[in-house]
Amino acid sequence: MKEEVVRVSKLAAVKWESQKEIVNDQAIQIEINDVSKQFGDKEVLKNIQLTIEKGEFVAIIGKSGSGKSTLLRLVAGLETLTSGELLFNGVASNQSTANVTMMYQDSRLLSWKNVVDNVGLGLDGNWQAKAEEVLDAVGLLSFKDQWPSTLSGGQKQRVALARALIHEPSLLMLDEPLSALDAFTRMEMQNLIETLWQRTGFTALLVTHDVREAIRLADRIILIQDGYVSMNVKVDAPRPRQFTDNKLTLLEDKVLQRIMQGE
Repeated sequence: MKEEVVRVSKLAAVKWESQKEIVNDQAIQIEINDVSKQFGDKEVLKNIQLTIEKGEFVAIIGKSGSGKSTLLRLVAGLETLTSGELLFNGVASNQSTANVTMMYQDSRLLSWKNVVDNVGLGLDGNWQAKAEEVLDAVGLLSFKDQWPSTLSGGQKQRVALARALIHEPSLLMLDEPLSALDAFTRMEMQNLIETLWQRTGFTALLVTHDVREAIRLADRIILIQDGYVSMNVKVDAPRPRQFTDNKLTLLEDKVLQRIMQGE
């Protein structure tokens, strides 16, 4: 996974209070061509063929052990392919200069650093103003001098999101980042992630067990079962999405039925 030194450029020009969507010319297209992955004798992913367009928000769902997190780790460069190829904007992912960042299930904040220093972790130069900007974007500027131990679970994940945003990602990868949060906080975070994605235009790849979360956030849902893509469906509904929309409820039922049929 590559992270470039941050440059105060495009993100600094974004007016967070504006509802206008921003086109991110650094967003990347991902081509997953006939990708397989084995661990020992076990084939976890089998001939995966997918294209994720620039600026698209794609959710990968599936049961535990289905291979969805392995696929995410392959795209992030945290695992190597057994076969196939992975391209970012037509270039082999391991040769690409695309800025890929990851947000995990746990916030991974350093307890001995305050909030703003966690956001700027690993950066050189004058990054403090940029860190304050992204903290403002996630609603935590007033907490910049606080210690992680004083924050709620939702606040910690907001800091983790700010830490990802400061790198101006071409691709933001989300590995079940909301799964440990309570229902209300989870919904707030879903809304925040959606808003920031709309305003900055990065490509987003989310792994989740939660079908409703996938429908709420994604342009497209990919279901992985037994290492294969068993479903690839577009979420054709306006944003923000409400489950009072019968079309979304029907889609949820369709996806859940496919998951249960795979048992």
